[in-house]
Amino acid sequence: MIVYTHQDCLLKYNGDNHPERKERVESILNSIKEIDFDIKLKEAPLVSLESVSLVHPKEYINKIFSTIPKTGLIGVEDEPYADTVLCPNSKNSILRSCGAGLAAVDDLMQKNQRVFCAVRPPGHHAETAKAMGFCFINNIAVAAKYLQTKYDIKKIAIIDFDVHHGNGTQEIFYNDSSVVYASTHEFPLFPGTGAENETGVGNIFNATLKSGANSIDFFKIFEKKILKPIENFKPDAILISAGFDAHKRDPLANINLESKDFYEITKSIIKIAETYSEGRVISFLEGGYDLQALSESIKHHLLALKS
Repeated sequence: MIVYTHQDCLLKYNGDNHPERKERVESILNSIKEIDFDIKLKEAPLVSLESVSLVHPKEYINKIFSTIPKTGLIGVEDEPYADTVLCPNSKNSILRSCGAGLAAVDDLMQKNQRVFCAVRPPGHHAETAKAMGFCFINNIAVAAKYLQTKYDIKKIAIIDFDVHHGNGTQEIFYNDSSVVYASTHEFPLFPGTGAENETGVGNIFNATLKSGANSIDFFKIFEKKILKPIENFKPDAILISAGFDAHKRDPLANINLESKDFYEITKSIIKIAETYSEGRVISFLEGGYDLQALSESIKHHLLALKS
């Protein structure tokens, strides 16, 4: 099993007390050292703008990079969500976070290796031409397009168990029947999208969770409204937006999953992949803002991924 990361992902600074901070990736890397099975750490490469343009217009990316300050921080959103910020070290962290996904695709297809991308900034809130929710490039969307473009992979399922709806991923693939996007998320909650009547061309499956939902509530909904549609789709590959902020300790939401639940969530996805997708799975770090919860949950996630 392979984990992609890079020191550049630790250099992006969002300001004091910002929940999306370098310690998230540091805690994951420390957890990996404690895992008693073989994980190969690899450095995420810089993605090319040509690859990014599979999803995002070059003008959009160039505008983001031209906004990067020489000192201090600059927000890219209007109030009240002015927490998606650029710092002087943003460019390479953004490019490597996306580059990890493309390198993961190559390892998946050429070496039959499952991969976890331990990178930041995350990606699932980034729309075609809009940065938001700490995200600038939609890492998982670019990887999906790259998988379809470079390899003979026609049908891709994206499963998103972050507690926040991946509005960007949904927007990008809303009218693309070759990609199914299935998300469990607290609703209502930022970003306000993800109602169950948002169905695209029959390829969007939103499973909403009420504030206070527990593990039993989650798995009942996850099996019926996420796993069943994915099984019916019979994907050629599965990509995971792995957010760990549905954990009961997380400060940004109100769902009460336990750390061990992320093993069962991941294992159920792997089971589908082994049945329909030749076991092909890549996972991307999205949210998860309590370091203890993230550290514990990632161990369960990786254990399920490697099996």
